[in-house]
Amino acid sequence: MDNCSSFLTPILEKYYLSPMYGLEFSIGFIGNLVVVLGYIFCLPAWKSTNVYLFSLSLSDLIFLCTLPELSYNYAFNQKKFNSSLCVINRYILHVNLYSSILFMMWVSVDRVLLLCHPQREHILLSLKAALCITILNWIWVNAQIAPLIVFIMQDLEENGWTVCRDFASLGVARVTLIYSIVLTISGYVVPLTALFLSSQRMVAVLRKRQEMRGTSFQRPVRIVRSAAIMFLVLYTPIHVMRIVRIVSRIPELKLSPCVVDYINAVFIVSRPIAYAHSAVNPVFYFLMTDSFKEALQDKWRQVKRILMNKP
Repeated sequence: MDNCSSFLTPILEKYYLSPMYGLEFSIGFIGNLVVVLGYIFCLPAWKSTNVYLFSLSLSDLIFLCTLPELSYNYAFNQKKFNSSLCVINRYILHVNLYSSILFMMWVSVDRVLLLCHPQREHILLSLKAALCITILNWIWVNAQIAPLIVFIMQDLEENGWTVCRDFASLGVARVTLIYSIVLTISGYVVPLTALFLSSQRMVAVLRKRQEMRGTSFQRPVRIVRSAAIMFLVLYTPIHVMRIVRIVSRIPELKLSPCVVDYINAVFIVSRPIAYAHSAVNPVFYFLMTDSFKEALQDKWRQVKRILMNKP
């Protein structure tokens, strides 16, 4: 029983993490690339929602580009990482993790404001305000992740700049635990609560309109609720297990090596589940704004006409 860690973690890394990261890259990269190129070349007039969704898709695309290296390293049991790549990879991973839910929160707030102010007279519905909010979001997320980068650098220095450990295995457990709890609340719980509150506000507004006009307006509510449920289902396991994993490393608890390894195994399982949001997000880009979907369709029809007219 004391040899659990000798086989359980390597097996999960090779036969679970590696294929899962490869699958997420294969599915998510194409979808996000289409969205990014579509926003750049197909959408003539941008609105506030488009700014948030474009930032989200660009973040997802950059993150997905880091997965092939992770998949390769886990597949071939490469324990030693280039120190620079380790820092960059972990930085991109966690910035994407928390920027995604934050931008989706602003999309839901934007939808609520648009329902209340259809003529876009509210200041937060302007393109300038969306750009300012986006810049502040990036600053905020980078400020949240800055302590993690310090922990990674300290850990790399201690192990000779070779071994790249995950978040839950860094530093002194008690210090990392405090940071993880603060990051979970500020980066996950608060935006998720805002997502659910936005959907409830949308329900209240739409019910009044439905009573007045006799028309159903449930589509935007379903979309926002689906986004909130997606983050709840995908993000909750990794945040819970990250805290449990860090707690299991506290020496005073005197947990057996097998228990610690089982906890780490569940934490490993939760990681690709959380990162799956990057492969799922493109669905919301098409559902959130009809103008984007119509612009892509128009561009596709133009391309088909050009191809059909070629001799």
